[in-house]
Amino acid sequence: MSLESIRYERGKLQILDQLLLPLQTRYVKVQGVEDGWKVINKMQVRGAPAIAIVGCLSLAIELLKEDCSDKKIMRQEIEGKLNYLVSARPTAVNIKLAADDLINLANSLSADEDVTANDFKERFIISIEKMLIKDIEDNKAIGKFGCEAILNSLEVDSHVRVLTHCNTGSLATAGYGTALGVIRSLHAAKRLEHVYCTETRPYNQGARLTAYELVHEKIPATLIVDSMVSALMHARNITAVVVGADRVAANGDTANKIGTYQIAIVAKHHNVPFYVAAPLTSIDMALRSGDSIKIEERPDREMTHIGEHRIAAPGINCWNPSFDVTPASLITGIITEKGVFAPNKLYEEVPK
Repeated sequence: MSLESIRYERGKLQILDQLLLPLQTRYVKVQGVEDGWKVINKMQVRGAPAIAIVGCLSLAIELLKEDCSDKKIMRQEIEGKLNYLVSARPTAVNIKLAADDLINLANSLSADEDVTANDFKERFIISIEKMLIKDIEDNKAIGKFGCEAILNSLEVDSHVRVLTHCNTGSLATAGYGTALGVIRSLHAAKRLEHVYCTETRPYNQGARLTAYELVHEKIPATLIVDSMVSALMHARNITAVVVGADRVAANGDTANKIGTYQIAIVAKHHNVPFYVAAPLTSIDMALRSGDSIKIEERPDREMTHIGEHRIAAPGINCWNPSFDVTPASLITGIITEKGVFAPNKLYEEVPK
């Protein structure tokens, strides 16, 4: 059974505090938009799909508590709160696109004279709740298409070894996962020999979260430090790299967890196919290239400390971007819930 990062029922929202994993399992109550912003910003919940879902559900929780009979005021409040939630982690595009869609819905409901204030609230909340169901369905489709793409690329009918980076599983989504969903599908098809996951410094999402999920589901796996990727590809016959994405530009350039770019370079050198697994909501057609993607920079402490323990020399300067951008030229294919697309064909082929 997959781990549950988001627990929701009408009026109640809890998220699994991922800062405490793998040593503690504790759920945190999210009682409104302010709580939603904090758990996203502090990375208690992370992963672009999960950020969007938790942010929007926090708004649904808050709306349910409010008693507003003026649709115009409700619309204004919704727009302001959604824009505030987007500011919590600006690189991930999913929450921005979800916010835009919900603002358009609020505008439409507000303008419709046949829609009462109660109808407005109910229809708006239902639209948010559907995001949970759709995310799991999309992830399973991503897993299926990614599994087929990797297996179809093999010259002989053999088992595969896959490398992944950061965390892209149940803990980063509503369930199942994107890149880890592809790995799950390969495992279910009995074609997966082994998974290698990077520790993913400086926040160790691979060591803390991906390793936790792989052990939980009894998928054969080995943890490596980030600087071992070149040696791994030289020493082992890696079939493919599969990573997630926080934002994909129209030309296929992809922003993902810091360290992804250098893995793509190493994969290119060793002729290892490099796949990005992400829902269509991660593709930002408004951005022509990765040069326009805003890269979030995190606090120095995330580099200098592990927990309460300092590991870096006091006084040293730090540069801590949370993401890097992998050029489309290094990417073999972008796996979505609608199929696998060549990075340079996204604009023409991805369903609008």
